[in-house]
Amino acid sequence: MRFSLLAALRNLEDVDFRFLADLLEVSDSTLSQALTVLADAGLVTVRKEAAGRRTRTWVGITATGRTAFERHLATLQAIVSTGTAEQPSEETS
Repeated sequence: MRFSLLAALRNLEDVDFRFLADLLEVSDSTLSQALTVLADAGLVTVRKEAAGRRTRTWVGITATGRTAFERHLATLQAIVSTGTAEQPSEETS
């Protein structure tokens, strides 16, 4: 969930909470919990803004979050690459 969240944010400016919940197809509480963990780690920013009678929540990825995501993605790509290397064929006698 957190990886998907950072992936969604990595190429976007600040994004509305509702947009993220719909995009990731998660409940508000699931998204809120993930955002709390990521914000506490300094990977995302969360800001609230008054919009009439309601409050809108905006989420953005930090430079630290972008770097952490790119490193994690590179690690996953390296794992996938090593898994696709040709394996020696087994010969049966």
